[in-house]
Amino acid sequence: MKASKQSFTGPSSPRAKDSPTPTQMEKTVVLYPGLTVSHFVPMMRLAGSLLEHGYAVSVAMIIDPAVMGDTAFAAAIGRAAAAMPSVRFHTFPPVEDPPRLAPGPQFLASYFHLVRRYNDRLHDFLCSSTRVHAVVVDSMSVSADALEVTKRLGIPGYVMFTSGAAALAAFAQLPYVLGEGGRKSFKELGDAPVEFLGLPPVPASHLFAEVLEDPEGDTYKTAMAGLSRIPDTDGFLVNTVESLEARAVDALRDPRCLPAGRVMPPVYCVGLGPFLGGIESEADERHECLAWLDAQPDRSVVFLCFGSTGAANHSAEQLKEIATGLEKSGHRFLWVVRAPHGGDPDLDALLPDGFLERTGSRGRVVKQWAPQAEVLRHGATGAFVTHCGWNSVLEGVAAGVPMLCWPLHAEQKMNKLLMVGEMGLAAEMVGWQRGLVEAAEVERKVRLVMESEEGRQLRARAEQHQEGAAAAWSDGGSSRAALALFLSDVDRRWQARARGGEAA
Repeated sequence: MKASKQSFTGPSSPRAKDSPTPTQMEKTVVLYPGLTVSHFVPMMRLAGSLLEHGYAVSVAMIIDPAVMGDTAFAAAIGRAAAAMPSVRFHTFPPVEDPPRLAPGPQFLASYFHLVRRYNDRLHDFLCSSTRVHAVVVDSMSVSADALEVTKRLGIPGYVMFTSGAAALAAFAQLPYVLGEGGRKSFKELGDAPVEFLGLPPVPASHLFAEVLEDPEGDTYKTAMAGLSRIPDTDGFLVNTVESLEARAVDALRDPRCLPAGRVMPPVYCVGLGPFLGGIESEADERHECLAWLDAQPDRSVVFLCFGSTGAANHSAEQLKEIATGLEKSGHRFLWVVRAPHGGDPDLDALLPDGFLERTGSRGRVVKQWAPQAEVLRHGATGAFVTHCGWNSVLEGVAAGVPMLCWPLHAEQKMNKLLMVGEMGLAAEMVGWQRGLVEAAEVERKVRLVMESEEGRQLRARAEQHQEGAAAAWSDGGSSRAALALFLSDVDRRWQARARGGEAA
């Protein structure tokens, strides 16, 4: 499904002719997505699944000046509104003196503060809506008290967890692990392993360093308060496939996951829902890099892409090392490059002299953005160098492509641990922890994944996971069954409320 060129400009999306409005349909679910592309797109995939099951969907959106500076996010909203005309998008009026999103370590604290400022707007919107069966909020909004709003109104509140089951298992246990022996911070633990039920030993350095570094900081305190409320939610919709993270999923359903007296809410693994081309594609026109891929042999191209913001974390020195490694590897490549500090990248200045000319016959460098999911599904793509953001991991799994891990921040480091270890579909780019992956390592790992027996084994395991992911959304598959269970639980709670009962 391709998006039209109509952009998102008002409080409501364009609506298909004769489509029922949310108030005309019997069942309505309100979605409250996060304020980044990586959190928004999974919520829109959920919207597509809800529509298929006959639900009306309203999307409550914060369109704040602090957020709309992110052009990628603004574009994603516009594409979603155009591609899903039966979904009603409601934008909240801006709050007075809106806080700015801070860069670096203070980003999360400023994010929580911004979303919290809109809780009154969310309350008023829900009060004005009719027949709301449930509200699904983004996982980052839990620390901003969004579920306190639904609780006051007596509306079931669920969380869309856009990362995987392993990350949720770690999040759920973190407040209690941190409390053991009076330990509050992982700052001084370095790579010492930390034990969680359902996960391999995780080096402390891989555990959300941005959140855990300063126990006295606002980010730490707000995040820990939100994590401590995980058992109080009505359920988690997790962006994963059970077969991919079986051990972590089992742990989330194990009473030992939380201390005695605390119970983990239901977990619904609904990942890899229907592909929504109108949301995930940049334009109606086919991107030129896809035409270039058409002319390449099968499984011959290494694709390098580091997410909607990740590539901007690479220094000019790092970009030159990547370029040198790709050139020396001798393999075909498609590389998405962003300027180190944003803006339009000057490739001639950022890359080694003559690089583009010397590699032009076997490589393409794309500025800013490429249609990642489409590139990964293309038959010419043979490997994926990724920042290990969870959406990218799932798209790599869905395409059956082996991966090279280059994590940058947040849960990406833990994702790397699982991809290389339990999943067995990736190898690690050594050097990311020091802040510089050298050209020799880029060359070595590209050759490993494209030429060696180890690379063939990675591909075989990636294809096995691809089959499992496809089965999850087939008739009777685990993700379809999880979505059906979620909707059954929503209906049961609605019926109990309609009867005036308090128990669901």
